[in-house]
Amino acid sequence: MATMATAGQGMIFGMGMGGMNLASQARAQRNRELFELQRRARRGPTPEVFFVKHIDNSRIVKADDPKRRREMKIFTITMSILFALVMVYVWQHFLAIEIGYQVETQKQQVAGMQEQNRQLRLTEAQLSNPVRIDQIAREQLGLNAPEPGQVVRPDGAGGNVPVLAQASPPTLP
Repeated sequence: MATMATAGQGMIFGMGMGGMNLASQARAQRNRELFELQRRARRGPTPEVFFVKHIDNSRIVKADDPKRRREMKIFTITMSILFALVMVYVWQHFLAIEIGYQVETQKQQVAGMQEQNRQLRLTEAQLSNPVRIDQIAREQLGLNAPEPGQVVRPDGAGGNVPVLAQASPPTLP
């Protein structure tokens, strides 16, 4: 389709502006601007003729280039190896960061357990204090020191002599 424009006319297109999409409107605007630049640079009122050429490249077959194919294969292999190495590095880096977080978490757990252990040992020391136990026995339970004759020894001895424990074989009835 040929479009003809003269010095006093704008560009004429086969379709109205309402039927064009945004890209073709921008293209038409650019063509108008170029036409106006050309018209100003021209001497005299000579008409300009523009021919629209539709080029069909659908039947063109690209020739196979073995050298280019080999280069692309080497490039692809090289980039794949490089990508794999980078991914291994990134994986190790993130793994190291994750392990660092785990170590810090475990350090905090150990510190908490050590503090808890210290508190439990302190509580145990306070609860097993003999003075405290004696005070509780006297005040709360009403216990007193044994008087002479209240202590009965298993062997019947009455002194403060140590007694050796003896085991007797059980008798059958």
